[in-house]
Order: sequence, then structure tokens, then C-alpha cells
Amino acid sequence: MELSVYNIKGEDTGRKVTLSDAIFGLEPNEHVMYLDVKQYLANQRQGTHKAKQRNEVSGTTKKLKKQKGTGGARAGSMKSPVFIGGGRVFGPQPRDYGFKLNKKTKRLARLSALSSLAKDGKISLVENITLSAPKTKDFANILAGLKLDNGKKTLLVTGEVDKNVVLSARNLQKVSVAAPVALNTHDLLNTDTLLLSEDGLKSLEQLYTSAE
Repeated sequence: MELSVYNIKGEDTGRKVTLSDAIFGLEPNEHVMYLDVKQYLANQRQGTHKAKQRNEVSGTTKKLKKQKGTGGARAGSMKSPVFIGGGRVFGPQPRDYGFKLNKKTKRLARLSALSSLAKDGKISLVENITLSAPKTKDFANILAGLKLDNGKKTLLVTGEVDKNVVLSARNLQKVSVAAPVALNTHDLLNTDTLLLSEDGLKSLEQLYTSAE
């Protein structure tokens, strides 16, 4: 698959780059993508929910009434879950929702996501973006030149973390910037356009070819 290289003004430079089939030409594996996204979302959960059990609530442990002869069920403590203010049975406890996923599975998931974007024609290639200072307006003008100011989600992949570019894009609601090493399946599937800088594409190919 070939992509035209655009400059930051949105003009076609006349150059074309061939995407690697080993990264962008796979048949997407939906199940491993699902597993990787599931793990990502599970890792985002704080797991700090907590309900008090009967040994944790405040209340008397004095026997409320005699054991027999009242015509009702026996009751030994106000902390019992059957009473208002008592402990909760099987309530939520702090826990870690994360689970293990093999490296090869995660790698296949991300390659599947990249291949899916390529298959759907959602990848664009631009010359390296450099800004002399953090300025959201300048970055927004670059997106406008590339016709990516349509309110849809854009993920820019750069070769290295450029502080000026990151800070310039931070205030744009549907734009995010990431280096190849920080890409995850969730973010790849949650974008409408994957915008690759030339250095970003090179770093991406080096990252996944060296991991084989």
C-alpha cells in the first residue's frame, strides 16, 4: 500500500511511501484486539470500591431479645445484614481488575489495529511537524491544512516526543499525540484518522520489525 506524503500546509509533495505489509497488511484478528482493549480498560479501573461488612459497621453486639418465645426469628446483633444500618453481604471490596496478556498477543493486536486502519483508508502521512513554541493555533492551522479539522478524532504519531507539539495539541479536544512505543490498541481503534509523521512511520516500522 502506497501513501502520498503531504507537507504541513496540506500540499502533496509528490513523494510516495510504501507501507510495510508486515505491519499494515495483516488480516485483522478481532479477538486479540478485543482482549487487548479489554485489558487496557481493566487497567484503567481504580478498584477502590468498598462496602462495610458486619464486622466493620458501628453498632452494639448486645443480644436484642431473648432467643425463644417471641414468635419471631432469633436475632443476635444489630450489625446483622437483615437490619437497617447493618453490614452488607458480599459487598464490593478493593481489588485489582488487571489480568495478564502475553506479549505476542498484544503485539498481534496492535498490528491488527494498524492493518485495520490501513484497510479502511484511515492513515495519512505528513512531513515531520516541528513548532518553535507551544501554540495551539499553529497546530490547529496544520490540521486545517490537512483537512483534519472536521471534528473527528485524530491520532498523531511522531518519531520522538516533541514537547511543543504535545502542548500545542493538548487543548484540542479530539486530537492526541503519541510516540510509537506508547501506542495501544484502544487508542488506535478509537481514532478516525491515524496521522503519521515520516519519523513516526520509521520509528513504528523499526519498533515492530525489531520485535520479530
